[in-house]
Amino acid sequence: MSKCGIIDRNDAAFIMIDIQEKFLPVIHNIEEVINYSKILVKSSEILGIPLVVTEQYPKGLGKTIDNMELRNGQDIIEKISFDCFGCDDFVESLQSLGKKTLVIFGIEAHVCVLQTCLHAIYKNYEVHLVADAVSSRTKRNRELAIKRMRQSGVFIASTEMILFQLLKQAGTDEFKAISKLVK
Repeated sequence: MSKCGIIDRNDAAFIMIDIQEKFLPVIHNIEEVINYSKILVKSSEILGIPLVVTEQYPKGLGKTIDNMELRNGQDIIEKISFDCFGCDDFVESLQSLGKKTLVIFGIEAHVCVLQTCLHAIYKNYEVHLVADAVSSRTKRNRELAIKRMRQSGVFIASTEMILFQLLKQAGTDEFKAISKLVK
């Protein structure tokens, strides 16, 4: 792992946390979160980076929103623990991937995302939070959550920062495909 946050794409997994139907009307700046999350989902496919998707208590909060454009057959891990690491299926999924760098995005920043990031740091993962793809019901809770994660060693970045760091160079087919997504 890098102390300065250099991501090795061969050791990375994307984690999309709880972007679900019932959150849509109450999350601050949800359109931006959805837009950047869709870019990350599609980019994970282009770059061949595994994507893990979770849903918090879908019976009450609904399913992952339809327009996320998940891969066909994408597994979705249902959980009741706010911290994804409190869910055995999530832990087993990460262990099977064998990756030590997590790129995390989703909602809510101050609950499930925060607790998952902190636990990942505790478990010696390198954690990158995609700040423009996370939010909470209030702007204040989002801001406090990001500050708290930074205090604990989470690298804070934007969608484009993450993607261009993973690409490393221009001129490739992957670069062209991702460039179209972020324009």
